[in-house]
Amino acid sequence: MSAVLPTGAASTAGAARVPGWAFVRRLFREKPLGAAGAVIFVLFIFCGVFADVLAPYGINQISPLNRLKPPSLDYPFGTDFLGRDMLSRTLYGAQLSVIIGVSAAALATVISVLIGIVSGYVGGRSDMVTQRFVDSWMSFPDLVILIVIVSVFGPGMPQIIIALGLLMGIGGSRIIRSAVLSVRENMYVHAAKSLGASTWRILFRHILPNIMPPIIILFTTRVGAAILAESGLSFLGLGVPPPAPTWGGMLSGSGRSYLFQAPWLAIVPGLCLTLVVYSINVFGDALRDLLDPRMRGTR
Repeated sequence: MSAVLPTGAASTAGAARVPGWAFVRRLFREKPLGAAGAVIFVLFIFCGVFADVLAPYGINQISPLNRLKPPSLDYPFGTDFLGRDMLSRTLYGAQLSVIIGVSAAALATVISVLIGIVSGYVGGRSDMVTQRFVDSWMSFPDLVILIVIVSVFGPGMPQIIIALGLLMGIGGSRIIRSAVLSVRENMYVHAAKSLGASTWRILFRHILPNIMPPIIILFTTRVGAAILAESGLSFLGLGVPPPAPTWGGMLSGSGRSYLFQAPWLAIVPGLCLTLVVYSINVFGDALRDLLDPRMRGTR
C-alpha cells in the first residue's frame, strides 16, 4: 500500500533531488554574505553576456552635443568627453572584463592542477625540480612579467588571457600540491595501488575528486585577481586596445583626464571593479567554509 506524501513534503523531496539545491540552500542559510556575493557576480555576468540587449546606446556611439553630461534619466551614468553613454560602455566593459577574468582563471586553474597533482603525487627528484622552477617563477614581480609578455606579443585579449593564466597558474600549483600531499597518504589510494591501478587512474579517479574544494576556491579567487590585473594593464595602456571599453581603460583614459570636471567617469568603472572583486572574494570565502571538511568543527 503506497503512502501519500503531503504537498509540502513532496515539494521538499523533489527539491532535495535537484543536484546542488541542498548546497544552494545551505549557502543562503549559513553564509548570507557569500550568497549575496554570488548573486552580485552572477548579475555582472548576466549584464556582460547580454550587453548587446541591455545597452541603450551603441558601444562607441558619439554625440558631441551631449559630452560630459552628468547622470540623468537619459544617461543614468552620464557621458564621457566624446558624448558616449557611460552605461553602455560599462556594460560592454563588464563583458570584456568578465570574459578575461573567467577565462584566465580557468586556464590558471588547469595549469595549477596539472602541475600540482603530478608534482605532489610523484614526489622525489621530479617534485624537487618542479618546485625549484616554481620558486624561480614566483621570485619575479607579477606586474613585470605581465608587462614583458604583453610588450613582446602585443596587447589583445588572447595575449592577456594566456599571460594571466601562466602567471597565476604556475604560482597556484603550490596550493594544489599541498592538498595532494595530504590526500595521497589515505588508505583508498594505497588500496588502489595494491590492486594495480595505473598512475593516471589514481590521479584522476581517486585524488582529483578529493581535492575539488581547494580547486574551486582557487578558481574563485583567481577570477577577481585576473580582473584586477587586466584593469591594471589597461590602466597602463597594455590591455585590450581601444576603442573596446574595459573598466581599467575607462579609468586611465577619460576617467583620469576629466577626474575633477566629470568625476562619474572614474567613479562608475571604479565602483564596478570594487563590487565584482569584492563579491567574488566573499563568495570564495563562503565556498571555503562550506566545502573544507576541516572547517566543520568550527561551526
